[in-house]
Amino acid sequence: MNILVKNTIILMIITMLSKFFGFGRELILTYIYGASSISDVYITSMSIPTILFSSIGVAISTAFIPLSYEIEDKYGRNSSLNFANNIFNSVMILGIVLSLVTFVLTEPVVKLFAMDFSGERLELAIKFTRIMIFGVIFIGLSNMMTAWLQINNEFSIPGMIGYPFNICIIIGTIISSKGNLNMMAIGTLLGMASQFLLQLPFAIKKGFKYKLYIDFKDKYLRKMLGLIIPVFIGVAVNQVNAIVDRSLASTLSEGTITVLNSANRLNGFVLGLFISTIATVIYPMLAKLSNDDNKDELAKSVSTSINSVILLIIPISVGAIVLAEPVVRIIFERGAFNSQSTHMTAVALACYSIGMIGFGLREILNKVFYSLKDTKTPMINGALAVSFNIVLNLIFVKIIGYAGLALATSISAIICILLLFTSLKKKISYFGQDRIIKTMLKSMIAAIGMGIITKLAYNLLSGFLGLGFIKEAIALFGSIGIGIIVYGVLVIIFKVEEINVIIEKINKKIKI
Repeated sequence: MNILVKNTIILMIITMLSKFFGFGRELILTYIYGASSISDVYITSMSIPTILFSSIGVAISTAFIPLSYEIEDKYGRNSSLNFANNIFNSVMILGIVLSLVTFVLTEPVVKLFAMDFSGERLELAIKFTRIMIFGVIFIGLSNMMTAWLQINNEFSIPGMIGYPFNICIIIGTIISSKGNLNMMAIGTLLGMASQFLLQLPFAIKKGFKYKLYIDFKDKYLRKMLGLIIPVFIGVAVNQVNAIVDRSLASTLSEGTITVLNSANRLNGFVLGLFISTIATVIYPMLAKLSNDDNKDELAKSVSTSINSVILLIIPISVGAIVLAEPVVRIIFERGAFNSQSTHMTAVALACYSIGMIGFGLREILNKVFYSLKDTKTPMINGALAVSFNIVLNLIFVKIIGYAGLALATSISAIICILLLFTSLKKKISYFGQDRIIKTMLKSMIAAIGMGIITKLAYNLLSGFLGLGFIKEAIALFGSIGIGIIVYGVLVIIFKVEEINVIIEKINKKIKI
C-alpha cells in the first residue's frame, strides 16, 4: 500500500495544478469574450467532440485494463501487446469514421446540442465544430495511452495531460482576440492532440510498440465489447440525469441553472481532486488482484480504499455544509454575482454536500466491479439511481424549489451506493464490511464534532476581524485549519485503523 499512497499523493498534487490551469483557461475566455455569443458558440462546439467520444474512450480504457492483465497472464507480454495494438487501431478507425460522419452532418449535430442557434451563431458553431471534431481521434488514443501507462504503474504522466491541453486553448484564445476567431478552435484541436502526444513517448518507454495489427475476430475484442457497452450506458445514464436536472431548473426563476452549476462545480472540484485520483490509482491494482484471484488482498484493498474515501469526504462534506455561505461568498461573490446569488448557491452547495459521500463511494465501488469484469451491475444500479433521482426531483422541486433538485441528487447517490454495497456483498461475500462500518461511524462522530467547533470558530473569528474580503478569507481559512486539527485529533483518539497505520509508519521512520 506504500506505492498506492505515494502514487495517490503525487497524482493529487498534479491534478490540483491541472485544475488551476483549467480555471485559468475559463478566466481568459470570459476576460476576452465575456458572456457573449462567441463564448457560447465556442463552449457548445467544444462539448461536441468531448461528449461524442469521451464516454466511449473512458469505457474502452476501463474494459482494457482487466483484460490486458488476463491476456498477459495466460499468453504472455507479446499477446498483451498485440491486443493493445488491436484496440489502438480499432479506436483510431472508429474515431476517423465518427469524425468524418460528424464533419458531413455538422449542422444537424450542432442543432442537436444547441436548438436555438441560427444565423451567424450557427455558421460560427459549424466552423468551430468542423475543426474540433477531429479531436475525437486523439481523445480515444489518449485514453488508450492512459490505460497502458496505468497498467505499468505510471500515473503522473496521465495526470499531466491537462497542462498542454489548457495551455494550447489559452494561447489559441488570446491569438483569436486579434481577429481570427478560428484560432480558438485550432488551439483546442491542438490541445486534444497534445494529450495523446504527451503520453506516447512515455508509453513507448513502458514497452508499448506500435504494430499495424487488426483482428476483428479476436475473442478478447468481442469480450471487451461486452464489457464496454454497459459502461458506456452507465455514463450515458449520468448524462440523462444532468439533462433532467437542468430541464427542471429551467422552469424555475432566472439564474437557477447558474446557481446549481456553481454549487456543483465546487463539489466536482473536491471529487475530482481526491476521489478520481484514488480511483485512478486503485483500479489497476484491483484488476490485477482480481485476475490473480487473490481474494484476501482484494478485500483488504477494497476496504482500505473505501475507508480512505470515508475519512476524506465526510469531514469535507460536513465542512461544506457549515461553511457554505462564506465559501461561496469568497469564491463567487463579485460583479453580477450578488448576495442573493451567494445565498442560493450556498443552500444548493449544502444540499449537494449531503450526498458527497455517495458521489465519492460510487466511483470507487464502480471501479471495484469493473476490476471484477462486471460492468452490468454498476449500469443497472446507476439506472435505478437515476430513476429515483427523477422521481425525487419531481417531488422535492414542488416542495423546496431549486434546493430540492440538489437534495434529490444527493439522496439518489446515497441510494446508489447502498445498492452497490448490497450487490458487492452478493458477489464477493466479504470485503471488510466490519472495518468500513466502524470507520464510517467514527468518522461521522468526529466530523460532527469538527463541524460544531469549526462553525463556532468561524463566528468568533469573523466577529473579531470584521467585514472585508481579506478579513473574511482569514476567518474562513483559520476556521478550516482549526477544523482539520480537531478532526485529526478526534480520529486519532477514536483509534481509526488507517490513521493508526500511518502513525506507526511515521514513528518507525523517526526511530530510524
